Amino acid sequence: MTRDPQEVRHAALAPSLIPRNLIGEAAVELGEAFRADPLFAWFGRMDERRHQQRTKFIDFILREVVLDAGEILRPSTGGAVAVWIDAEALRHQPLRKEIAFVPVVLGLTGIARLHRMLRLRKVLDRYHPHSPPHDYLFFLGVRPELQGKGIGSALLEASLGRLDARCRPAFLEATSEANRDLYLRFGFKITAAYRPAPGAPLLWAMWREPLSATADISAS
Repeated sequence: MTRDPQEVRHAALAPSLIPRNLIGEAAVELGEAFRADPLFAWFGRMDERRHQQRTKFIDFILREVVLDAGEILRPSTGGAVAVWIDAEALRHQPLRKEIAFVPVVLGLTGIARLHRMLRLRKVLDRYHPHSPPHDYLFFLGVRPELQGKGIGSALLEASLGRLDARCRPAFLEATSEANRDLYLRFGFKITAAYRPAPGAPLLWAMWREPLSATADISAS
């Protein structure tokens, strides 16, 4: 049965935190959402295991990186997921998690494209600001059949409202012109545009000050 877009949008305006037992569902939804993502296409393996390994990679990120130091938000109707993490926590992952990450990355890239992932991580680190403290949008995805109905925008609006209430800046990388333009409409500013390597998709580093902080500055 087709869901009413207005119903889904209303639910997305008040997203809930995903409990641990539903992490797998969120990973599956994000795996579907990123089927056509140009960055995943660039560093991901090219065989029939591509989709399975992408979902496995996302599941690892949610469970081992985000769950203890971030927020995984989803509307009650499902279909969209926003994943945020404290940037400081992201930079200081325990060695055991980095080691556990290696076979997951190899599963995603295969040997042939591992160098692309290593290059990507190095370049992302270069353009990710170290201060002030902020939250990082790890993933924002909507299932393909629900895209274009405003669900992603509604979920992003609700997520940023949570950050504004905490006076937290936000940072992300946009991987397409459409995503870049969406984030611009929500107050993000482009801080850099770059390719991780020749032939890689163009990425945009984007920063957003909390609305409360912006209002305070303009009022002073």
